[in-house]
Amino acid sequence: MMCTVNRLTAAIGLGLLATVGPALAQAPAPSQNATVNLIRLLVEQGVIKQDHANALIQQAETEAQQARASVAAVPAANGEVRVQYVPAIVREQIRDEIKAEVMSTAKQENWAAPNTFPDWASRISFDGDVRLRDESRYYSDSNSNEIVDFAKLNKDGPYDVNPNSSRSLPPLLNTREDRENLLRLRARFGLTAVLAPTWTAGIRIGTGSDDNPVSTTQTLGGGFGKKDLWLDRGYLTWKPDQRLALTGGRIANPFLSTDMLYSRDLNFDGVAAIFDQPLNDGLNLFGTVGAFPVEYTQDTSSSNGFDKEESDNKWLYGVQLGSKWQLNDSNRLTGALAYYRFDDIAGQRSSACAPWAGDPGCDTDGSRPTFMQKGNTLFQLRNISLDPSNPEATPQPQFVGLASEFDLLDLNLIWDTDLPGDLKLRSHANYIHNLAYDEGDMRKRSAGQFVNNLDSSGKLESGGDAWLVQFTLGNALEPSARGDWSLFAGYRYIQPDAMPDGFNDSSFHLGGTNAKGYVLGANYGLEKNIIATARWLSSEAVYGAPFDIDVLQLELNTRF
Repeated sequence: MMCTVNRLTAAIGLGLLATVGPALAQAPAPSQNATVNLIRLLVEQGVIKQDHANALIQQAETEAQQARASVAAVPAANGEVRVQYVPAIVREQIRDEIKAEVMSTAKQENWAAPNTFPDWASRISFDGDVRLRDESRYYSDSNSNEIVDFAKLNKDGPYDVNPNSSRSLPPLLNTREDRENLLRLRARFGLTAVLAPTWTAGIRIGTGSDDNPVSTTQTLGGGFGKKDLWLDRGYLTWKPDQRLALTGGRIANPFLSTDMLYSRDLNFDGVAAIFDQPLNDGLNLFGTVGAFPVEYTQDTSSSNGFDKEESDNKWLYGVQLGSKWQLNDSNRLTGALAYYRFDDIAGQRSSACAPWAGDPGCDTDGSRPTFMQKGNTLFQLRNISLDPSNPEATPQPQFVGLASEFDLLDLNLIWDTDLPGDLKLRSHANYIHNLAYDEGDMRKRSAGQFVNNLDSSGKLESGGDAWLVQFTLGNALEPSARGDWSLFAGYRYIQPDAMPDGFNDSSFHLGGTNAKGYVLGANYGLEKNIIATARWLSSEAVYGAPFDIDVLQLELNTRF
């Protein structure tokens, strides 16, 4: 501390020296009162604290006395006193160097500016967004009214599929009754903390009516009841250099993709390595490798039985490699190819079981999807034996599972170009192919017990391909400021088993696969970080019973 006091005293003295330097030739010794007054002024301005000032005043008085005694006053022949002259430029240089050193020490010890925040606060940042949406859903009068809601069947089931013993209809989707002016809210709040130069942690919470992975939107109403908050993200990231980042936990989608495959609200549970390597001539390579647990099988269906289910944990493994090219000042091209392998996601036909005789469950009940929307080909999981005393009326309580495996190739091409008049155009093409789609394997896996995607003759109607084209035009491709605007239009075609139906956009066709149609919309910046959006989504089923859905969304999006 004494070292600090000495340095500050020296700085004060040199500051006075620079101010009154020319007058030193007449002054026989430094002015003690001026130094004390300056210290008191620093206290009044809040630069230093009173306890530091007391020590400095005492030290200044002592050094003033020493300075008087140490002044080399050599009498000349005529009795004059000579004081050595210090050039102004040298005085200023010494003053600046000492001032910088003293202020650096003062800031580190937090006594130069006592009202500032502690160091940890400077390493934490916050962000969030609030979206208010008015949504209307319009259904065609020609839609079938007998489309089963298999997601609800699995969630609330099992459901008895034997008409001779069942006393109710299966859960059915709403396919004909419009739903207008649903007021919906999405609110998210995140925190990011820099733990060390290469370590970062983050947490984000968000709204949502349930643990649905593809939406954090909450429909308002419900008697003014309070709304739920969920952990939307929670992660740790290690970034040893600017080219590589390793992250794990519940993380943002680390892949370049469209919402035809992964919803924009979808977050991934698992770990990922992300690299970004700039090359010469405007070329940049990027890529991602990740492993994500989709579900750990639990003993839910036979918890009160002696025989437990085999653990068949479901995983998603993904790898992507891409590149960005700056072709010239007006054109940029991005391309990426990804491979996604979903392990053990398909359903499994059980061994013979007899729930009607008191069996607590069947041994493959855990192979049903954790979350699903609609569209994938499904089959009955349980191989239920018949009651010999009443075979025709034997209850058949069933769950359903995915008939296809999923190994996906995902190709994305994006071309950004600058047009005259400060306009920008983005063209995006996306193609997805399920390498594991095989009707023969699906029939073998399901033992022919399909429950959907069949024509009138019982033939399977499905496929493993999906594609999308989309164009965005405006003065900003992603509006964020007042006056920014963009128009967008796109078309997509998704066969039933091109991808798992549980992870894509929940607005187009109200989620899932087996859908085709177009999207039109516009964005306009009302103020900085306040964007108005209008969107029209029109879709119909690719195969099967008629099922047309139009969705209108009017939104106010804000970010902070």
